[in-house]
Amino acid sequence: MIRVVLPAHLRTLAKVGHEVELPLDGQATTQRMVLDALEARYPTLRGTIRDPATGKRRAFVRFFACRQDLSHEHPDTPLPDAVIQGAEPFLVIGAMAGG
Repeated sequence: MIRVVLPAHLRTLAKVGHEVELPLDGQATTQRMVLDALEARYPTLRGTIRDPATGKRRAFVRFFACRQDLSHEHPDTPLPDAVIQGAEPFLVIGAMAGG
């Protein structure tokens, strides 16, 4: 199981709690696989995290795991082992701008 933590506005949109569990098992689990599974399970999230035409991360969305910023990693790079094993969550963060 992959654990995914979403920001408050996406939790509200998907009508889920603080953490979502996705049944992904395998050695080569990637950001793309996690986001594909998340959007398949919660169709209301389609287009909110990634641009549907390009598949690229939205400008104010960041990805973190194991205290590392994975936002600029290639989407097909395997996630850290702790995330794949379910020990650590994959974090989707809604960044803030302005001030």
